[in-house]
Amino acid sequence: MEQANIKIIVRNRKAHFEYEIIQSFEAGIVLHGTEVKSLRAGKCNLTDGFVEIVSGEAWLKSVHISEYTQGNINNHDPFRDRKLLLNGIEIKKLNQKVKEKGYTIVPLSLYFKNGKVKVEIALAKGKKLYDKRETIAKRDLERDRKRNNY
Repeated sequence: MEQANIKIIVRNRKAHFEYEIIQSFEAGIVLHGTEVKSLRAGKCNLTDGFVEIVSGEAWLKSVHISEYTQGNINNHDPFRDRKLLLNGIEIKKLNQKVKEKGYTIVPLSLYFKNGKVKVEIALAKGKKLYDKRETIAKRDLERDRKRNNY
C-alpha cells in the first residue's frame, strides 16, 4: 500500500475549542483553477466556515479563499459556496444528525492529498461555557506539568 502524500494548507484551530468533535470525514471539494492556485499559496481561512446539506448535497459555506494575485477578470469569488464530494450514505448520516438539536458540521482542515484538495469535516456539538473553561484549565495544567518536568 502506498503512503499518501499529504500537505496541510490550513487548520481550523478554533473548532476544537468551540466544539466537541463527534466524528470526522474526508471529503473532496469542487474548486476553480484560481482557487487551487490561491490554496497552494496558503491563502485560506476556515474559522467561520460550516457545512450545510441542501437537497442531498453538502455545501461548504463562509470559507474565505483569497483571490489569486496573478488572476485576471475570471478570478473567483472569495466567499462562494463550494460543493463537497461525499458518499450518499455519509450525507444521509450527517443530515440525520444535524436535524437533532445541537449538532453541526464544521471544517477542521484543508489539505492536499496526492495532488487533490481535500477537506476534513466533522460532526460536532457546541461546547457550553463551562466546557470551554475546563478545556482551558486542562491545557494550562498540561503546560505547567511540561514546564516542571524540563
